[in-house]
Amino acid sequence: MIKGLIYKEISLFYKSIDKKLLFIAGAAIILLICNAGPYAGMLASVMLSITIGMQHIMCFTVDERAGWKKYQLAMPVNGFHVVAGKYLSVLCTLSVSLAGSILLNLLPGIFFRSFDWNIWKLSILSAVVIPLVWTGVCLPMTYWFGFQSAQVMGFFVFIPMFFLIKYFEDGPGFAEMTGFPQGCIPALCLGVAVLFGVSMVVSAAGYERRR
Repeated sequence: MIKGLIYKEISLFYKSIDKKLLFIAGAAIILLICNAGPYAGMLASVMLSITIGMQHIMCFTVDERAGWKKYQLAMPVNGFHVVAGKYLSVLCTLSVSLAGSILLNLLPGIFFRSFDWNIWKLSILSAVVIPLVWTGVCLPMTYWFGFQSAQVMGFFVFIPMFFLIKYFEDGPGFAEMTGFPQGCIPALCLGVAVLFGVSMVVSAAGYERRR
């Protein structure tokens, strides 16, 4: 049954992607290549990762319109299975984030004939960390208070990311972003994994509360 829930979430993820959003993302990537040079792939990877996190939250809008909650209550599964299906689908879509990150870094690399391994590492790291942090923060809000509150929370998560990028753009430059301490990566990954696991438990409690 949980495999069916994962399949449902992934199918909904792809089917609910707004074509206009893809067009806007494509235009933004072109602008990044023109303005950010060799670092365009890294910034585009960050944008893609944020979009994937947002898309998982937006899927709840489709569920609400289709009355999916009523069907869930009739299913022979407990609340934890329902929530776990959503979280496992997030892990599955990390492959999209990673593939997109590789492609987005490959294009500027070919165009500018520059392949900086530090840029690639930071891009791949963001492709994994950002969707997990985004959903790890916003999904509990959804299960406890509804998807509208999660959308608001997502906006507040986006703000520090935006100003962080602007800080490097206007200040020390994008090259300084690649100076992320390598020794912090294992601790960062562990922290994100713990956040994601705790988030799933909190979301399951919120689902049972509203059930």
